[in-house]
Amino acid sequence: MTPTLVRHHRYADSSATVDAGTRARDWAEIQERMLAPLYEAVYQRLEVGAATRMLSIGCGSGLALLIAAARGAHVTGVDTDRERLALARERLLPDAGWDGGLDQPAEQPRLFVGAPSAAAPAAGEAPYNLLTAFNPIGCVTGDSEGLSPALEAAVRLSARGTTVILTGWGPPERCATAPVLQVAARLAESARAPRSAGLRAARRDDLEDVAARAGLKPDGSGRVSCPFGYADMDSAVRGLLSTGLFDSAVRATDRSQVEKEVAEALHPHRRPDGTVWMPNVFRYLVCVS
Repeated sequence: MTPTLVRHHRYADSSATVDAGTRARDWAEIQERMLAPLYEAVYQRLEVGAATRMLSIGCGSGLALLIAAARGAHVTGVDTDRERLALARERLLPDAGWDGGLDQPAEQPRLFVGAPSAAAPAAGEAPYNLLTAFNPIGCVTGDSEGLSPALEAAVRLSARGTTVILTGWGPPERCATAPVLQVAARLAESARAPRSAGLRAARRDDLEDVAARAGLKPDGSGRVSCPFGYADMDSAVRGLLSTGLFDSAVRATDRSQVEKEVAEALHPHRRPDGTVWMPNVFRYLVCVS
């Protein structure tokens, strides 16, 4: 779940390549909803509503935008992934044409391809007063690279004293998914994969470090329970692989091997009825620009 918040890879084994549209839909239909409690907790704490003008950095397929819009907020999303943005359009603007360009009515949800600067308010429009970066960091080495510059760019489009939300993985001992994610690190390391993802445990100050680099002032934080629950093992594997966290492992080996080993790692979390359930905790940091 920055200009490079969503990384695109081509798998080493062409026979294991997954269509970008299928991968994006797996994210939208299976995985993205796991973070819904995080979105809801943030919006409730900030009392998001009709007075909110929100810019979501790395908005993906738009669930966080949809939830905010349902509370009356004016929402804008920006991302580099056109496939996910196309799904966001289906959710937010089912009857409207959309090409990711600048000519989009201010009174309805807006979506832009590229960096935050692409979402600059039009002349006469009020600046944003809430910036969100809901893609959790702290799981992969370098997953916050580019986030601070993106935040700085977004702050330039916002009002003075705007609230900024950063999110990250919680402590590994509170995240049942952490050992499953280590499958990616083990496979990549065993094959000495170039550009290894470098999965690591979240650190206590990950979010504060990003805030400091972006010139933001922390103003509170919180933790939210976000269990990963799946209807069956196939859904669990597809959902997890849609995150991109297993890309280096797939490049190092092949998708079928990664799927097999992820399923094995998920076995302890499979319930008698076939569902898969993993409790997790995520963290958010409230900052002021």
